[in-house]
Amino acid sequence: MLRLQAPLPERYISATDDELAAMIGAAKAALGSRLYVLGHHYQRDEVMRWADARGDSFGLSRIAADQTDAEYIVFCGVHFMAESADVLTADHQKVLLPDLNAGCSMADMADIDQVEEAWEDLARVIDVDRLVPVTYMNSAAALKAFVGRHGGAVCTSSNARAVLTWALERGDRVLFFPDQHLGRNTGFELGYGAGDMRVWNPRQALGGLTDREVKESTLLLWKGHCSVHQRFRPEHVEAFRAAHAGGIVMVHPECAHEVVELGDVTGSTDAIIRAVAEAPAGSTIGVATEIHLVKRLDDESPDKTVVCLDPVVCPCSTMSRIDPQHLAWALEGLVEGEVRNRIVVDAETAEWAGVALERMLAIT
Repeated sequence: MLRLQAPLPERYISATDDELAAMIGAAKAALGSRLYVLGHHYQRDEVMRWADARGDSFGLSRIAADQTDAEYIVFCGVHFMAESADVLTADHQKVLLPDLNAGCSMADMADIDQVEEAWEDLARVIDVDRLVPVTYMNSAAALKAFVGRHGGAVCTSSNARAVLTWALERGDRVLFFPDQHLGRNTGFELGYGAGDMRVWNPRQALGGLTDREVKESTLLLWKGHCSVHQRFRPEHVEAFRAAHAGGIVMVHPECAHEVVELGDVTGSTDAIIRAVAEAPAGSTIGVATEIHLVKRLDDESPDKTVVCLDPVVCPCSTMSRIDPQHLAWALEGLVEGEVRNRIVVDAETAEWAGVALERMLAIT
């Protein structure tokens, strides 16, 4: 998805780390309780230090909604997260994203036109009244609204099992987007086999499937992935175990199934954080997730060693677009009375996206 971020003024680009810290600190002090800054777990430390709350995408959006005194919510995350915050927060609250180019490659792998076309194609083969759409939280508000309109729900990596169970109690099959790996891993967890799942490629006619394959599928998995989590391979796990006898392997469910099978713990970002905290002192833990979180876990667990399973560590490049320069620019704009990079979801989309999110909350 194309987003246009205006170049920053030179004073931000050329500022030193100390100067940027002074700008941000002064702006936060001036704005006081009118401002609330959210920091996603994958955010760099020099930005995370300014967060009033840190967490995963949906959790942060719910926190923002509770900050009723805050007029400005600055989301140090990516675009779909800011959209969810705008859906959940009150009308008097304004959500800002410091850099509009902070998108999500996975979320961008499914857009509303592709999903609507897929639905129309499927309607020619199966009864779509018995097809339940489920979108991962890592998706645009328009996709959340789509599933709201069509009787489906949103899921997170924490509650995907519960949401898919709910969906399959209401229909014959599920169209799951945009992350094939979370869908596949959850399908296996529910007891389905590889033959029950097919990958839907939106660039091919009927998703690259035959009519029979569609009819025989229980889970239709959109061909999307996380650019970070897809990097992890079984050989990374094998190398860690060879180097650290008794080491603990923790894997995010956005990783490929053959990696998940080798993990000792599989879970969402928050689940991994809890598992690290609960691991015995002296543990060496290999984690298959984003490097900024892994490094923070290691820094904050002095009695344990936490390492990234990928030796060529890969940050979330789009998340990393949020930097102190853009944060300072956004906050100083608020002090000056200018709301920069406000994220607004139109009323109809917000209404139906809210329906899909409320269904998820009711399920879980």
